[in-house]
Amino acid sequence: MAADRTSKRIRAYNIFKLVVTLILILIIIILLLQARTGAAPVRQVALPTVSVTAPTLSTPKVSDDGTGTLCCVVCLLSGCALTRVVAEREPEDSQQPVFPANHAPADDSFVYLPLVMRANPVPLVAGCGVFPADNIWNTPVDTLPLDANSAAYVATIGASTHVHADFGSGLWEGGPIGIPYVDVPGTQPLVPVTFEYDDESDPGPYPIPPDAPIEGGADSDGDRHVLVVDRDDCVLYELYYAFPVDGGSAWTAGSGAIFDLSSHALRPETWTSADAAGLPILPGLVRYEEVTAGDIRHALRFTAPQTRRAYVWPARHYASNLTGTQYPPMGQRFRLKADFDISGFSPNVQVILRALKKYGMMLADNGSSWYISGAPDERWDNDELHELHQITGAAFEAVDVSSLMVDVDSGQARTP
Repeated sequence: MAADRTSKRIRAYNIFKLVVTLILILIIIILLLQARTGAAPVRQVALPTVSVTAPTLSTPKVSDDGTGTLCCVVCLLSGCALTRVVAEREPEDSQQPVFPANHAPADDSFVYLPLVMRANPVPLVAGCGVFPADNIWNTPVDTLPLDANSAAYVATIGASTHVHADFGSGLWEGGPIGIPYVDVPGTQPLVPVTFEYDDESDPGPYPIPPDAPIEGGADSDGDRHVLVVDRDDCVLYELYYAFPVDGGSAWTAGSGAIFDLSSHALRPETWTSADAAGLPILPGLVRYEEVTAGDIRHALRFTAPQTRRAYVWPARHYASNLTGTQYPPMGQRFRLKADFDISGFSPNVQVILRALKKYGMMLADNGSSWYISGAPDERWDNDELHELHQITGAAFEAVDVSSLMVDVDSGQARTP
C-alpha cells in the first residue's frame, strides 16, 4: 500500500511540476516584453542556485515612480530555481539592485534571467523527499574523473565476479528478499530502544510499530535492519540487528541512527549508523515504484567482501583492519561504465543500469561482491532481476567525488 501511495504521489507531483513550469514560462515572456519596452539594453547575468523548501511565487514590487522589480522564486520539490527580472529606470545614483557582489553587471539597467531548474525532482518515499536535490546521494557522477585506484578496487572486489540483485519477491530462508522499510504517521507511539553501541547511536525513543518488518524476517540471524519513515515529519529511523521486546513495546539493537530527510547533516565523524559506513540505508535502496516509473534519481547501495580501514566522504565510519590501498574505503563511489551496452536488457533492468551510469553506487557495508541493495516487493520479477547477473565487476569503475564536497560535515554537493 505504501508503494501504491508513493507511485500516485509521484504522478501527481509530475503533473504539478508541469503546470508550474508552464506558468513560469508565461510569466517570463510577459516580463521580458514589459522590460524591453522603453528599457535600456537587456543582458543576462548568471546567479547561483538557491535552495528553498516550499513552492513560492513572489509578487512584483512597483515603486511610486514606476520602477519595476520582480523576483520570482519557483521551487519544485526537487530544489529551486531563482529567476530575477529587473527593469530599472531609476536615476543612476539611486539604483540599488540586489545580487551577489561578484556577479554585478557593468551597466545599470538590465534584465537577468538565470533560470537554473533541477532537471529531476528528488526521490520520494511516502511523500517525503529523500534529502535535498543537491545532496550527494542525488548528485550525478557520470562526468566525474576516475579514482586513482579504480582498477585496483575493481580487481579486489572481483573484476570477473557477477553483479547480484540482493532484493526481489517471495521469500528466501523464510524472510523477504531485500531490506524492507515501513512508513508511519507522526502520531506513531514512541518506544524505547537499547543499543549495544550506544556511544555511536542516536538515543531513542523511536516510532517503531510492533510489527515493523525486519530484514531477513523475524527469525533471521543476519543484519536484521529495521527502517522506519515518519511520513509526516519526514524523519528516517534506522536500526541494525534489531529485536522486539515484549511484543514490540521496546526494542534492542546493535546501533541506531536518525536522519532528517530535509537536511544535509552527516553522522558525527567516526560514528557508525545502522550501516557500517555510517551512511543511511534507505536512500540507496532500489524500489519497485521508481523502477516502474522509469527513473531512479539517486545513488544505490552495494557491498564488498574486503574494505580498507578508511572511509571517504560522505561516509563516516570504517569496519576493517586492512590497510592496503588495493582495498576500497567505505563510501567509495562506483559507476557503470558509460560505454556499457544496456540495450539487450529488459526495460526495468535498463532503468537500474541507467541509474548506475548516472548516479552510481556507494560502498556501504562488508558483504558479498557487487551485491546491490533494494527493498522487497511482491511485484518484482526475480527472473528479470537475474539479468543483472550477466554483468561483471569489470563493467564498473571507481569515481573521485572529492570535487563535489562543500563541507566535510555536510552531504551537500556542488554541481558536477
